[in-house]
Amino acid sequence: MRDRSPTVKLVIAGLIGLVLLIPIIMVYDLVNDRQNQARIAESTITAGAGGSQVVSTPILAVPYLAQKQVPVLVDGKSVMQTQQVRSEILIAPLQHSLDTRLDTERKKKAIYETVVFSADMAGQARFELPDDLSSYDVTRDQLVLSEAQLRFGVSDARGLRGGAKASLGGEAVELSPGQRARGEGSGFHGTYDWSEGDALDLEYSYTLRGSRSLSLAPEGGDTRWNVTSSWQHPGFEGRYLPDTSDISDEGFSANWSIGTLAIGHGPADGPADEAEAELERRMMSEYGAVEEASDVAWATIALVEPGDIYAQVDRSVKYGFLFIGFTFLAFLLFDVIGGARVAAAEYLLTGAGLVLFFVLLLAFAEVAGFALAYLIASAAIIGLLTAYSAAVLGGWKRAGFIGGLLTVLYAGLYVLMSLEEASLIVGSVAMFFALAGVMYATRNLDWSQAVREPGEPLEA
Repeated sequence: MRDRSPTVKLVIAGLIGLVLLIPIIMVYDLVNDRQNQARIAESTITAGAGGSQVVSTPILAVPYLAQKQVPVLVDGKSVMQTQQVRSEILIAPLQHSLDTRLDTERKKKAIYETVVFSADMAGQARFELPDDLSSYDVTRDQLVLSEAQLRFGVSDARGLRGGAKASLGGEAVELSPGQRARGEGSGFHGTYDWSEGDALDLEYSYTLRGSRSLSLAPEGGDTRWNVTSSWQHPGFEGRYLPDTSDISDEGFSANWSIGTLAIGHGPADGPADEAEAELERRMMSEYGAVEEASDVAWATIALVEPGDIYAQVDRSVKYGFLFIGFTFLAFLLFDVIGGARVAAAEYLLTGAGLVLFFVLLLAFAEVAGFALAYLIASAAIIGLLTAYSAAVLGGWKRAGFIGGLLTVLYAGLYVLMSLEEASLIVGSVAMFFALAGVMYATRNLDWSQAVREPGEPLEA
C-alpha cells in the first residue's frame, strides 16, 4: 500500500492547524474574561479610596441679578414678561500655582493587586474682578459680591480626606461639601464676602485619595503644577504634557506651565450656563473618561503598572498559530523526508499541548508574575512534547530536535515581547530565515506523488 503524497499530508496538517484556531480563540476570550474580573476586583479594592481623580483649578462664582424676558402663562396663553433672574459669573484666577506630593500604596485582594495614591495638594492663586464685565452683559452694580462662592472641583469626592483648609485675603473660609448653584458637582466650596471687590490672594490645602490616575483641569489664567512622587512608572497624558520631568529609581518629578492662550479662554466665563456645563463635563469620574484624557483639556499623570500580565499574555496568544505552524512543519518534514509516520490524531494532540501552554501561562502569571510563569509553562510544554515526540517520531534524536525547536520558539517569543518597538522587524526577519530553511529542506521533494511504502524513507 502506497503512502499518501506530501501534498495530502500538508493539507491534513493545515486543516488540523485551522481547527486548533478554535481553542486559541477560546484562550483569547479567557484572557479578556480574566482581565475584566481583575478590573472588577480593582474597583472593589479602590471603592473606599476613590477612582481616577480629576481636580479643577479653584474658581470664584459671583451671583448677579439681571432683567430678562421669560415666558409665562396668562389666561392660558404664553406671553413674555420682564422678570428679575439670578445667575452667576465664574471667575478663574489670574495665576494659579499647585504643588502636589503623590504617595502610592499597593492594595491586594485575593490574587489581584492595584495601586492607590494619596495626593497632598497645596496651592496659591490670585483673583481679580475682570475689567471687561460689559462683554458678558454684566455691570458691577448687578454683582452680589457679598455672596461670592469659592469652589474646588473634584471628580470623586469619596477620596477627600479631612483637614482641607482655604483662606482668601488672609481670612479663613469655612468649607462645605459639594457645589451649590447649578448642577450637583462634586468637590467642596465656601462662601466669602467680597463686597470690596479688591484683588484676593487664595491659599489652600487638602488631601485627596484615588487610584489609577490624577488629572488637573486648568481654568482661566496661567497655571503651574509641580508634582513629586516615589512612583517609578508614571505616564504623562492629556492635552498638556509636562515642561520638564525626571524619572528615576527613586520616583519622579514633573512640572507643568499652562498659559491662558493654551487653555483657550480668559479668567472669566459668564453667564455661567455654558461655562458650568463644560466644567461638569470635564469633571466626569468614570474610568473610561480618564482613559480618553488625550481628548480633553487635562494634564494627566497615570500610574502605569509595569508589565501588565494580561497585556503580555494577550500578546503571547496572538503568536499561538506560529507555534502550531512551526511545530507541525517540523513533524511534516520528519514524515515526508525522514520516514516517520505522523497520524492526524498525533498532530491534534501536539497542537492541544501547544494551546495548553497559554492557559498555563495565564494561570501561573496571576499568582507568580509573567516571567516566572513563562518559564514554568514553557518548560512543562517543552518536556511534555519532547517526550511525546520520541514515541511519534521513533527516537530521542528526532525528539531532541523538536525540543530544541520549541525552546528556540519560546525563547524567541519572550525576546520579541521584550523588544516591543523592534519586535515587528525582528520577527519578520526571523520568519524570512525560517521560510528559507523550509524551502531549502524541501527543494528536491516531489510534492505530487507518493514515493515510498510505509516504513521506507524518501530520498530528498
